[in-house]
Amino acid sequence: MITLKSDTSGIVFDIKKFAIHDGPGIRTTVFFKGCPLKCEWCHNPESQKHEIEHILKNPIDSLHNDNSYEQIGKKIRSLDLIDEIKKDVLFYDESDGGVTFSGGDPLSQHEFLKSCLQLCKENEIHTALDTAGYLSWSKLKEIIPLVDLVLYDLKFVDEPKHKKYTGVSNKLILENLSNLSAMNKAVWIRIPIIPTLNDTEDEIHQMINFISRLNNIGSIDLLPFHKIGKNKYQRLNLPYKMENFFEPSLDRMEELKRKFETLNIPVKIGG
Repeated sequence: MITLKSDTSGIVFDIKKFAIHDGPGIRTTVFFKGCPLKCEWCHNPESQKHEIEHILKNPIDSLHNDNSYEQIGKKIRSLDLIDEIKKDVLFYDESDGGVTFSGGDPLSQHEFLKSCLQLCKENEIHTALDTAGYLSWSKLKEIIPLVDLVLYDLKFVDEPKHKKYTGVSNKLILENLSNLSAMNKAVWIRIPIIPTLNDTEDEIHQMINFISRLNNIGSIDLLPFHKIGKNKYQRLNLPYKMENFFEPSLDRMEELKRKFETLNIPVKIGG
């Protein structure tokens, strides 16, 4: 039995209405601040720190001009957040949509997430969790019964590569994904395709082999690398490590799509 604390609060940095790429139907996507991973290709670097930040609106503005900064993140109570989500219930009902909790990674604020999920469940709103799965199973298994669909990020199967490019081991991530499979939880796997890093023949083979052992995988989304978030690194005064990387071609994405389709699971390019 999960006890709800009505005054539970957390930090979000965006609420996106009418989202169509974060699960089925028309959705509201809520972006939580904070992430235990530090992926070098992250296009939302402002989501990584758990606390509220102030960053430059424009890097060429004077650093001494207070008006040139914007706040990233705001504190909100779960009850207030559900009120905002409920404004679009009509659209959820008509499209079989709902709410998706994303980030950052919502598991980094698991108590706040749990409160929000229970409120959604009480209001019969479909819930999706977009996560890298980096949380102890003892805590994750408290949350999963409140989630209708898990959008699970799979970046590498090779552990040394995962640790090198994300900052953490993937042992817990892969174990949690296997545990979700054993529960027959509805899961869509999302794979960012980073040319030369995780699209090698060996890595793709390892991914396909790992996924082949899982149950109840409803979809595989192949997400091509892009540089849309590059400007944010400059605004945050952070180094951008992906300057010499290029977006994969459509032909390459189609080639990878065909490889994953051998699993007899629906595969699409993009999320």
